[in-house]
Amino acid sequence: MTERPLLSSTEEGSPAMDIYRQLRGLIVSGQLGANERLPTVRQTANDLGVAAGTAAKAYKMLEQDGLVVSRTAAGTRVAESAAVLPLSVIRHIRDLVADAVSTGVEPDDVIDVLRAVWRTDAP
Repeated sequence: MTERPLLSSTEEGSPAMDIYRQLRGLIVSGQLGANERLPTVRQTANDLGVAAGTAAKAYKMLEQDGLVVSRTAAGTRVAESAAVLPLSVIRHIRDLVADAVSTGVEPDDVIDVLRAVWRTDAP
C-alpha cells in the first residue's frame, strides 16, 4: 500500500510560506491531530524539492503560531493547544471542494471568491 504524501509541491511565491500554509491547513482542519508527528524538516524538504532551510523556516513559523512544538528527540508535533476549526465549518469546506471538483472549477477561483466574500460579508 502506498501512502500519499502529506504535502504537495509548492506552486508559486515563497516556498516556505506555501509549506506553512499547507501544514497549517492540515492542523486547523483537524487532519493532523494534537501530538501527531510531522515529517522531519529534511523529509519535507526532500519530498517537496526545496532546501532544508526553507522547510525549517516553515516549521519555525508554525511553532511561532503555537501550532507545533519542536523537541530534539521527539521531532515536531502538533501542539495540544492547536486550534481546530469547528466540524460544521470543515464539512462546509469539504462540500465546497467536492462541488468545485465535480464542476471543474479551479481551486484558485474558489479561493479568490471565498476571500472576496469574506471581506464583504464578515462582521
